[in-house]
Amino acid sequence: MNSDIVLRCSDLKKSFPSRAGGDDLQILDGVNLEVHGAEIISVIGSSGSGKSTLLHILGGLDRPDSGDVFWDGESIYKHSSDRLAELRNRRVGFVFQFHHLLPEFTASENVMMPALIGGEKQSEAEKRADILLTRFGMKERLHHRPSQLSGGEQQRVSMARALMNNPSIILADEPTGNLDDRNTESILELLFELRDMEDVSIVLITHEKEIAGRCDTLYSLQQGTLEKV
Repeated sequence: MNSDIVLRCSDLKKSFPSRAGGDDLQILDGVNLEVHGAEIISVIGSSGSGKSTLLHILGGLDRPDSGDVFWDGESIYKHSSDRLAELRNRRVGFVFQFHHLLPEFTASENVMMPALIGGEKQSEAEKRADILLTRFGMKERLHHRPSQLSGGEQQRVSMARALMNNPSIILADEPTGNLDDRNTESILELLFELRDMEDVSIVLITHEKEIAGRCDTLYSLQQGTLEKV
């Protein structure tokens, strides 16, 4: 971990209408967080506590009712939607529990996608995608489509895709939630390797305390507030 702050949020508040009517449901109630360079932090909390909502706001996929998010010291909300999408593509990598791979494309093509969206030449994008997939033990699966891959292999593809544009931070939402113990351990090892080899920071959302405890810093999201454990 270094002293540089790659992601910071300040006094985030977010509520949703109550299904039963009445007062809105306050999901985030003044959340503050700093993520330093090459740091892995985990956020735990019960189902419905707002963990995924927080991650989506940190990644610029959703907006809070109030508060601010900073990437490398710069507020993300001063930008237009198009500019924010461009910055998100370059600075942030996402890994979700459900891999969101495009079924009609191969593993290599799925990993290439962020670079192609960013305007990189296809030949260069393909070269980096294949290097990343090979690092993740997928050399023999470059041209397989998602339906031909196991759950663990699909998660490796999504992790390679998250790294495609050399982001400064990866946001991972329950990345091992659908995996067995062996694949869970493998994916966790890869996450720590990414931190060490790519100097990337990681925010890991999980409900597994054992997994969370292996990270550099552990936070708990309860009743809308984030507390260091």
